[in-house]
Amino acid sequence: MEMFDDPARWLPFTFAALMGVSILIYVILDGFDLGVGVLFPFATDEEKDTMVASIGPFWDANETWLVLAIGLLLVAFPSAHGTILTALYLPVAIMLIGLILRGVAFEFRVKAPTPHKRLWNWAFFGGSLLTSLAQGYMLGKYVMGLEFTLGTWAFSAITAVFLTVAYSFIGACWLILKTEYTLQAKAVDWAKGGIWGVVIGFGAISLATPLVSPRIFDKWFSLPEILWLAPLPILSGVVFYLLWRSLNALPNATDKGAILPFICAITLFTLAFGGLAYSFYPYVVPEKLTIYEAASAPESLMIILVGTIFVLPMIGGYTALAYTVFKGKAAELRYD
Repeated sequence: MEMFDDPARWLPFTFAALMGVSILIYVILDGFDLGVGVLFPFATDEEKDTMVASIGPFWDANETWLVLAIGLLLVAFPSAHGTILTALYLPVAIMLIGLILRGVAFEFRVKAPTPHKRLWNWAFFGGSLLTSLAQGYMLGKYVMGLEFTLGTWAFSAITAVFLTVAYSFIGACWLILKTEYTLQAKAVDWAKGGIWGVVIGFGAISLATPLVSPRIFDKWFSLPEILWLAPLPILSGVVFYLLWRSLNALPNATDKGAILPFICAITLFTLAFGGLAYSFYPYVVPEKLTIYEAASAPESLMIILVGTIFVLPMIGGYTALAYTVFKGKAAELRYD
């Protein structure tokens, strides 16, 4: 409780928590709509229209959480922002190109003449793929301590592939919830294939994280920590089992349980993110800079916190409103 008596302690912790929650929400929400884009080549032209309609009301609002997370990093931990962005300059640039490309393609494919629609479909897929791969590469580079070696490059490349698979998996789970008939059956098959990539990817990160840092290894495998952390991998295994069972029960005539794969996917992403957050705390730049060393002055953080108290409920509110208003199966997306 002593930490909460000192603004220089609890304010950096609060902003780190807010930034972490923003990143998690972004990964889940924009993860599924990026995943839908990655799955484009496996769908027919008519199915592509339904897939776009399933994310149409949400995709731009989902990206707000990324802006919030980067904004919090910049204003609350400016020195860490400079270090991280310097190390990840190229993949960040590629990610931005991908986000711009898919955003433009999303709007133009709806209005483009039929001969040009295929081009914009490929642009939407390309933008989604670039963004997913760039984010996966950044995750791998961060896990490996932002070091520039052949080993870290190889691990980051592997992470890029598996995060893209994970996005396609949660995207397939979203399509199971939002679509019907043939496309829903296809989405079930896509999710069944993607789940193995998720298992391998999460496993690789879970094994690599403690191996790159003796401090993280001790946090996970010392007594009594190993005892009270044991439920985390056990719970992950249970969720994987429930996920597999729910996928095998779909599709069905009543659409019963269509939401379960998406709920399980959210739970898995949350558990994996929680494990990473525990591993790296209190560092914001792995093994180099803690949140307390990188934080702005307490007086500045207090002012920023007041603004965040007003902004965060607004973002959460309109996000929740969008998902409430457009609940149910995807309908035709029209602009006329």
